Amino acid sequence: MILDTRQLIQRLADDGAPVRRLPHPMTRAAAWLVISIPYVAALALIYRLSGVAITQVLDVRFLIEQLAMIVTAITAAIAAFCCIVPGRDRRIALLPLVPLAAWLASLAEACLSSWLRSGSFSLGLPVDWAYFPRFALIGLVPAVLMIVMLRRGAPLYPRSTLMLGALAVAALGNVGLRLFHAGNVTLTMLLCTFATIALLSALAAWVAPHILSWRHVIVHRENVA
Repeated sequence: MILDTRQLIQRLADDGAPVRRLPHPMTRAAAWLVISIPYVAALALIYRLSGVAITQVLDVRFLIEQLAMIVTAITAAIAAFCCIVPGRDRRIALLPLVPLAAWLASLAEACLSSWLRSGSFSLGLPVDWAYFPRFALIGLVPAVLMIVMLRRGAPLYPRSTLMLGALAVAALGNVGLRLFHAGNVTLTMLLCTFATIALLSALAAWVAPHILSWRHVIVHRENVA
């Protein structure tokens, strides 16, 4: 049976389930932060109270680094939530690049200053590799929450969207991690930060089509209906 345009429109109008509009991306980013920040802060406090050695110096460089990471997390979260709303400018994905560059530049500058003082780069290889399991734990809730919230939107650009979400999680996780993890900025720490961001971005790009898909959106709307 062939339907004409009017019949098709009428059938879509009769069978279409009502769709509730998502809150503004900034509102959703704020909600993500409101839940994620207390979790990160609580874990940082638990680690500090458990006797983890703290060697972090609270100087201007550290404050600039923390501010850059916080702004990176906020802008990446906003950009990720914008990418799942039809009609938004895709160039919003470039928003976190400036604070991300400032964050990484602050680490690189610290390594350069250390080299100028000592005459050689300090690798600073850690005695234990507690950085990675601690980072995984501190980023667990923000990551799960980010995925759940992103799956409620339209997967227009699944790879870039999930990569932005991963960047937001990585930045926020590093904010908490730097509050209790050994804080001397070395070449090893700079490389670990680069590697963590690169690995999370690659992983997000790989799994994005399976996590953010139109099939999930259709099934979700049918369940709501």
